[in-house]
Amino acid sequence: MPELTVPQDGKLALNVTHFARALRRAGLPVGTGRVIDAIRAVEAVGFTNKIDFYHTLQACFVSRPEHRSVFGQVFRLYWRDPRFHERMMSLLLPTMGGAETPPAAKEAERRAAEALLDGVDAPPRQEQREEESEEFEIDARLTFSSDETFRQLDFEQMSADEAAAAKRAIARLELPVRPIASRRTRVDPRGRVADWRGTMRAAMRSGGDVRGLAMRARRVRWPNLVVLCDISGSMSSYSRMLLQFVHAAANAKGAGWAQVHAFTFGTRLTNVTRHLRERDVDAALAAAGREARDWEGGTRIGETLHAFNRDWSRRVLGQGAVVLIITDGLDRDDPDRLGREMELLRLSAGKVIWLNPLLRWDGFAPRARGVRAMLPHVDSFRSCHSLASLEDLAEALTRPEDRGEKARLMAALNG
Repeated sequence: MPELTVPQDGKLALNVTHFARALRRAGLPVGTGRVIDAIRAVEAVGFTNKIDFYHTLQACFVSRPEHRSVFGQVFRLYWRDPRFHERMMSLLLPTMGGAETPPAAKEAERRAAEALLDGVDAPPRQEQREEESEEFEIDARLTFSSDETFRQLDFEQMSADEAAAAKRAIARLELPVRPIASRRTRVDPRGRVADWRGTMRAAMRSGGDVRGLAMRARRVRWPNLVVLCDISGSMSSYSRMLLQFVHAAANAKGAGWAQVHAFTFGTRLTNVTRHLRERDVDAALAAAGREARDWEGGTRIGETLHAFNRDWSRRVLGQGAVVLIITDGLDRDDPDRLGREMELLRLSAGKVIWLNPLLRWDGFAPRARGVRAMLPHVDSFRSCHSLASLEDLAEALTRPEDRGEKARLMAALNG
C-alpha cells in the first residue's frame, strides 16, 4: 500500500473537520467530541499508511455496523479518489441506457455523493445517443418543485434530489393507529363495568356491609400492522419508496402498533420483517433486497397470497390486524383463485387496505382480471404514488369508515 504524503503547508485538522461534516450530512451521528478525538488519534497514529488512516478514522466516527458502508464511501470519495468531484457528479446525474452503461449507484454511494456535494449546483448536462435518428436530452439541474407540487409529484417522475427529499419526508411520516377495546377488564374506580367479586371482597373486609360498588374498565390493545408489498417489474418504481415508508413505520417510537410485519412478493413470498427493523434505512433495504430474490420479476399474486394464508396468517393476523396490500393488481394467474385467497385474507384480518399506484390516473377503471377479483374483498382502496397519497393514508387509518375509492370503482364494476 503506497504511503500518503503530507504537504508542508497542509491543514490536516481542517480536512478532518470537513470530512466529519460530510459524514454528518450523510447520516452518521458525528459530534464535536468525535472530531477532536479523530484529530488526536491521527496525530498519535500518524498519516503514512492508508489502511491505518482509514481504520483510525473509522474507530472514531463509526459506532454502528450499518454505518460502515456509508463511511467507506465517503472516505473513498474524500481521501482516496483524486477525481472525487467528477465521480460524485456521475453518481447524481442520470445516464442513458446502453451497452456500456455503468451500474447504478448504490444507496451508500449516493448518500456519500449528496453529502459531499451539499450546496454545490450540478451543471446541466446533455447526453446524446444516435439511435434510429433520435436525439435525447437530459437536464440534471438539482432543483426542487414548490411544496404543493412536490407533495403531488409521482415517485416515478422524481429526480435523484427530489427522491432523496421524499425519503427524508417519508421518514418523518407517522402512521397512527386506533386502539381496540378488549373483552378483558381491569380495576378502575372510574370504569363503567361493575366488579361484583371486588365488591364482595371489600364487603367481607368490613363485616359484610356493602359500602360501594367496585368498578372495572375494559382494557385496550393495539393491533398488528401487516404489509404485503409487490416487488414485480411493474411496481419497481414504487416498491423501494414504499418499503422505505414501511421501514419508517416499523422503527417509529411510540407509534402504537403491537408489531409491524413486512412481506414482499413477486413470484414468491418473502418475509423481510427482521431486515426492516434495522435502524439504517439503506442497510435495511439492502438486506431485504438480498433476501427477496424475485425483485423486478413476474407477478403471481394468487399463489403468494395462498402461501401467506397457509403459513403466516395465524401467526400475524390475530387481534384485529390491519393489512396493507401494495400492488397494481396486474396478475395473470387464475382470478378465481385470487378471489378465494383474498376472501380468506379478509376473514382473518381486522381491516384490509389496498394501495394501488395506478389510481394516479383519473380514468382508472377495474378492467384487469386481478383488480376485479381483489376489489370486493378490501375495506379501502387508495393510491400510493406520491407523498400526498401517503399522508392521506395516515389520516385514513384513524377513520374506521374510510373506503377510499372503493365505492366509486365498485359502482363501475357492477355497472
